[in-house]
Amino acid sequence: MSLSPGLHSMRGAAGAAMDDLDEASVSQPTLCLSVVVLGAAGDLARKKTYPALFQLFKKDYLPPNTIIYGYARDSLTNLQLRAQQRGYLKGSEEEKDMFLELCQYIPGELSLTCPNEGPILFQTIVDYVKGHESNSPGVAGDRLFYLALPPVTYPAVCDYLKKFAVSTTGWTRIVVEKPFGRDIKSSEALNEQICCLFEEPQLYRIDHYLGKEIVQNLMVMRFANRFLAPLWNRENISNIQIIFKEPIGVEGRGGYFDHYGIIRDVIQNHLLQIMALIAMERPPSLSPDDIRDEKLKVLRCIP
Repeated sequence: MSLSPGLHSMRGAAGAAMDDLDEASVSQPTLCLSVVVLGAAGDLARKKTYPALFQLFKKDYLPPNTIIYGYARDSLTNLQLRAQQRGYLKGSEEEKDMFLELCQYIPGELSLTCPNEGPILFQTIVDYVKGHESNSPGVAGDRLFYLALPPVTYPAVCDYLKKFAVSTTGWTRIVVEKPFGRDIKSSEALNEQICCLFEEPQLYRIDHYLGKEIVQNLMVMRFANRFLAPLWNRENISNIQIIFKEPIGVEGRGGYFDHYGIIRDVIQNHLLQIMALIAMERPPSLSPDDIRDEKLKVLRCIP
């Protein structure tokens, strides 16, 4: 299992690739950030990505010169996208209005069977990004691409991003969501294809479940609680049960579940991550590599 730095960021899915923006620098007008959400009309973007970006906006973690571009095949306007996202944002109406003003929509359909369409589509997206960056001359243009897409599209999309969308003045980050392949063979092949295009520090393989508050609190509860920490071992705990309950149904995700299934969607991602956090030993530090190493020790003990 390959876990990149963004997987362990405790600020949630959309905050994973924002590590280059510290609290002292985000307020500077010299930063120009373009966030491109590929698959903006889908369930993941609607329920997780945009609300997470909204939380970053409310806490002033986004630079002033930020635009969020949403791309999807649905024929929506900017106003329709904003109306669609508004109901999933938690905050005042004034905060919602200010955030949604940053959100723009680019319609289009990427067909893997028509390779001639890809360059045109991604050149269109890049033209929007360059238009935003041209309003801040002399400023580094940072670009974050969030792939809320089926994993089968990752290699082709990353190839187009490498050819057309890499920033020449700032950094470029690629965020890919789980599930990362259907099995170990496809996961390794997918990883190899993407790593040939981008360096590891540019890639963030994330699991949005790690952004949930109760999951974020697991490490604090385990290692900073003086009552629980000494008792959290096999001598005092006979068994641990992780119960997954969801009040919603398929809700338009039928095609996704038909292809990947609920086991690949939940067990090998969300629940294994939670199990690893519950069972792992205390890491030497909170660095991504140290947390990853302790998680891997747990997973290697599973028959």
